[in-house]
Amino acid sequence: MPETTVLSAPQKALQKLGLTRDIDLALHLPLRYEDETRVVTLRDSREGDTVQIEATVTACEIVYRPRRQLMVTVDDGSDTCMLRFFSFYPSQQKALAVGTRVRVRGELKGGFVAWQMIHPSFRPAGGELPSALTPVYPTVAALPQTYLRKAVLGGLARADLGDTFPPGVSDTLKPLVWPLREALTFLHQPTPDVALATLEDRTHPAWQRLKAEELLAQQLSQLQSKREREALCSPALVAQRKGLHEQLLAALPFQLTAAQRRVSEEIAHDLGRKVPMHRLLQGDVGSGKTIVAALAASIATDAGWQCALMAPTEILAEQHFRKLIGWLDPLLAPKGLRVAWLTGSQKKKERTEMLSLVANGEAALVIGTHAVIQDQVQFKKLGLAVIDEQHRFGVAQRLALRAKMTEPGQEPHLLMMSATPIPRTLAMSYYADLDVSTIDELPPGRTPVITKLIADTRRDEVTERIRAQVAHGRQVYWVCPLIEESETLDLTNATATHEALSAALPGVMVGLLHSRMPAPEKKAMMSLFTSGQMSVLVATTVIEVGVDVPNASLMVIEHAERFGLSQLHQLRGRVGRGAAASACILLFAAGEAGRLGDSATARLKAMVQTADGFEIARRDLEIRGPGEFLGARQSGAPLLRFADLVLDAQLLEWARQLAPLMLDRHPELAQKHVARWLGGKSEYLKA
Repeated sequence: MPETTVLSAPQKALQKLGLTRDIDLALHLPLRYEDETRVVTLRDSREGDTVQIEATVTACEIVYRPRRQLMVTVDDGSDTCMLRFFSFYPSQQKALAVGTRVRVRGELKGGFVAWQMIHPSFRPAGGELPSALTPVYPTVAALPQTYLRKAVLGGLARADLGDTFPPGVSDTLKPLVWPLREALTFLHQPTPDVALATLEDRTHPAWQRLKAEELLAQQLSQLQSKREREALCSPALVAQRKGLHEQLLAALPFQLTAAQRRVSEEIAHDLGRKVPMHRLLQGDVGSGKTIVAALAASIATDAGWQCALMAPTEILAEQHFRKLIGWLDPLLAPKGLRVAWLTGSQKKKERTEMLSLVANGEAALVIGTHAVIQDQVQFKKLGLAVIDEQHRFGVAQRLALRAKMTEPGQEPHLLMMSATPIPRTLAMSYYADLDVSTIDELPPGRTPVITKLIADTRRDEVTERIRAQVAHGRQVYWVCPLIEESETLDLTNATATHEALSAALPGVMVGLLHSRMPAPEKKAMMSLFTSGQMSVLVATTVIEVGVDVPNASLMVIEHAERFGLSQLHQLRGRVGRGAAASACILLFAAGEAGRLGDSATARLKAMVQTADGFEIARRDLEIRGPGEFLGARQSGAPLLRFADLVLDAQLLEWARQLAPLMLDRHPELAQKHVARWLGGKSEYLKA
């Protein structure tokens, strides 16, 4: 039997960090640096400096007031310093015995009465001083810095870091004159004379080289996956004259906006080709993306193929279902076709019936949650997949939906929809392999929503405002944040608000909706609100997308400082959907304990200053960065670790121009470059 290798705890920790190849170790860059290259005296130091001294221990004792701690006094010949350790081992106490000479490094505090350092690092004095700054790496438990430093330097020495740029390219941009090995060696062990600011803000030429390499890898892999997709085959879906597409347009009780007509034509043009469509439909909250999806589905039906629409929540899926069944069912019924509905909470009998309709082709359009991609769902002829709020789905789920097409060598056309507009720099990078259609106008009749920022100490005034709205026959949302640390706390918060509002508004029906309610209860609660019987709905963020109640005119968001900017904008979009004047109140925690951080302040300011989804998206990207903006934790897309899309726009443009030339003229170099930077992750870009 072959021997199984038993990994040590640090080796397992390296795997946990994804450091499995030599190149992964070489690209694991320091968070910060410590200067251990010189020893200074206490006399020449200032408060707040992080310094390294050599001194003799003159006292060492454990004290118990105000709490248990090890207190050690050292003297470097120029002054004394107190070292305080709140957690310590007997071995440390032994190493700091009176009379021992030690080298100590830490931040100096005090100075007027006496110097002190809290939890400094220390080692026996003497020995050579290092010649480079000491790197401090991102790490996990069981992986000490000393082990990680050795592993990184080993990986750096072994990694193949030969130039993958085509000949002559390095001369086109100033930062590229640093070869990759030289740049990485410098960043792992910078010389003490370097300006630390250039390492911290990543403007140093060594950093620029890395960012250029990373952006090029991303552009190459995106372009590669786009070309691979274009080599695949999809059914050409063409609308018939006097077919379902024309009938739907004629039956609509409203006129399409110019923007809706334009994007519908772009989608229809793509569907008519045998190349798989890979299009992102973006439009602000309430811009009318659902009807565009319905028109695309009707083209697929006309051509004899099925369409699947997948939404991230049951509430949103049901919202689509209600709208689409109203528009399409009367037109599909004469053809013996219908709209099917699939979710996880369905009763077995209804589910079996729906699965049968999907399998035999009677379901022209299948709407549902992730239940649509489960194994037992078999489509007869899937030609078009529509994914709403696509950033809420993981890559594996998007790939699974496309795999539902059973015809060999073919894949369905893919339309992804998002109410979070994509800023241009993101479109150039993360969505470089997508065609983007934008609905940039709202349908007539949408009321502008006034946004107000109010401290939570004025809750009584907000309750009065709710009373006035209800008296005028209007409806109100009150949204409580999800508190990630504690589901109990989160529910208590929503429940307490529900009880307080019920007590303050006697005779008014106040509902409570949260994510842990059973699906039938959620459904019943939503239908009471949608039908107008319920005046006030207290909810967690389950109502963020897709809820359409034109009579709702007031949105109160409690602890607005805890929400993301695009989430706040989505929630605000739930009101102003009818003719009544509408408002959104952002309640924030006031007072000493609730002092807002910079990013929370920036988010709330942006909400008050603009209602334009594109401007909101631009500011959101600035505040959060692309990883958070894209929900990239679940997307699988390899995030940019080093480059910044806003600050490194020039490098991004350079990479965009070089990628097609490199794929055409130097395919081996392109392949080597992508493999080095992305490893197996490039597969994910195909989603």
